[in-house]
Amino acid sequence: MEQQRTHDAIDLIDFDKGGGIVTAIAQDHLSGRILMVAYMNREALQETISSGRACYFSRSRSKLWRKGEESGNFQLVREIRTDCDGDAILLRVEQQGDGAACHEGFQSCFFRSFDNGEWRTVDSRVVDPAKYGPGYGHPAKKS
Repeated sequence: MEQQRTHDAIDLIDFDKGGGIVTAIAQDHLSGRILMVAYMNREALQETISSGRACYFSRSRSKLWRKGEESGNFQLVREIRTDCDGDAILLRVEQQGDGAACHEGFQSCFFRSFDNGEWRTVDSRVVDPAKYGPGYGHPAKKS
């Protein structure tokens, strides 16, 4: 019965509009701070619901991305919401590990602010991402 209810709830999400994925926003459940934006496919949402830990879909790797599988900085899901169109997910989470949701070692991926025509880092790193080994995080951007 519970599995059927979960399946029915997942069916309300419009994965087709985004080619099989929806935007997923992770928000700190206590402070309300936006930690990161990622994507989920049906399988990632199902795993998130069943495990209670955030699981996303990596577009660059075309596979499930279990947040914290490399770093230990996983997210315990406290609440799941969807928007009025059913094409975006909001995860209210408790960030675990070193407290860094961002692969660059910041609490939030939104650590830059646009000021006087340029981007400025306005937060402090909570952990050096080198701690997690070479190749951690996203591939280097091409210049």
